[in-house]
Parts: sequence; structure tokens; C-alpha cells
Amino acid sequence: MPDETGFQLQGSAPERYEHFIAPLMAPFIETVLDTVDLYPGAQVLDLACGTGFVARAAANRVGPTGHVAAADINEGMLKIAHAKAPHVYPDIELTLASADRLPYEDASFEVVICQQSAQFFPDLTAALRETARVLRPDGRLALTVWAPKDRSPYFAAQYEVLEQYASPQDTASFRAAFSCTADRLTAAATEAGLHDVTAREITREVHTPPLTEWVPGQMASVPWTQSLGEAGPETMAHAVRALTDRLTDHTAPDGTAKLPFTAVLVTALR
Repeated sequence: MPDETGFQLQGSAPERYEHFIAPLMAPFIETVLDTVDLYPGAQVLDLACGTGFVARAAANRVGPTGHVAAADINEGMLKIAHAKAPHVYPDIELTLASADRLPYEDASFEVVICQQSAQFFPDLTAALRETARVLRPDGRLALTVWAPKDRSPYFAAQYEVLEQYASPQDTASFRAAFSCTADRLTAAATEAGLHDVTAREITREVHTPPLTEWVPGQMASVPWTQSLGEAGPETMAHAVRALTDRLTDHTAPDGTAKLPFTAVLVTALR
């Protein structure tokens, strides 16, 4: 996932991330791939790839004549990505690398995709300069970050719960995940030498398992709940219950939920 100063998961958290977070991201992936018009034979980089769910979707699109590289700073995430990588196509090329120091030749890729990671880059402009460097002329970038948290009921409710139960440091960490605005992204992309930069919000509905099952896993898959875990299972249980109670308007009788999530989609050309 993102860089070492932003989003790091240790121990078994990367495995939980794949199980509980990938479904949340899934409705956005096809939109991102459609936006860059990903086609068979394309050369693609999944930047800050996490556990590789975007890279796997890209591999399905580019097929055996294409190539997908995937870079991330987190070794635990890359281990899960390697275990989950398909073998129908040539293997996805997984690389341990920071977004602002990519180990690829100039003009290596026709497409760079970056989903829900740019908000954690310590130097966004430097990362986008590297993106521009590895893109071919007229190559395409598509990246997403979460829109302000009040656009997504789950995140708005989670923030209220963190304010009540988590440490100030964890609450600040959560706020930082929503700090990368469309204006900041488009300005950084332009400064990095990209052009035809656009930004728009996209909303997708996520169908969750019963919230009493999904919320604990989601809460244990992100770094801004560390203080809840350290406080013990009772505190985490109170926080989970408080969060599910705030989502009753979106919850079905069987406990599942339909939750809208909103992201900012930024596109640009090299």
C-alpha cells in the first residue's frame, strides 16, 4: 500500500486487509480500468498495489500479450499479493519500491493506476514526477483517493466512533486518509509534468456481509485503530457496536448493509 510514513500494516493485518478491504474497493476498480481504456497487450503499473487486487483485475484485461507490474513499500502486502497472483497469464511483476523511487526505465508503461494510496505519499509531487517518468508519451494515469469523509456514511460514522474511543493520534491518522483533495491532486499532477488533468467524484454502493461480522474485520485491517486494539477487546467491542448502531438506516433485517462510498477519480496524460 502507500509509503512508509503513511500507511503500514504489520503481522496478520495485510491478510485481513485483503479479506475485508478489497471488497470495499472492488466497485471502483472496473471504473478505473474503464477510464484508462485498458486493452489486451497493454503495459501497466499498479502503483502502491497493496495486496494486488487492482493488479489482478488489470491482468485479466491485458491478457497474455500484456504485462502488469505492481510496486509497494510494504513487504507484508506484497507477500499476500504474491500468494493471490493468478497464473493463467504471465506472473504479475511484484516489486518492493517507494512511489517516489521507482525501479523502472523511462517510458516503461502505457498506463499507471493508483487506487487509494496517493493520500499517503509523503511527497505527492515527487511520486507523480516518477509516474510521469515511467509513462510513455500519451500514456495515461488514473488514481483514486477517498472524497471527504462526510460523502461516505461509513467513514463519517467511523470518525465519530474514533473520536469517542481512539487516541488523538489515531483520530488524526484517520483524518489524514481524507486530506488529499481534488485541487491538491490536480495541482501536483500538473506540476509533475502531466497534462489534460481532470478530477471528478464517483460514488459506488458496497454490499457488505452482516455488519457484526464485517466491521470488526475492517476495523482490524487499518492502522488508525491501533489504540483500540491496545486498550483490549472490550474497548474494541464497544467501538464496533457504536459503529454498527450508527449505520442502522443502511442495514437490512439480516444484518447486511448497502453503503455508498465516494471517491475522487483523477486522470491525466503524459
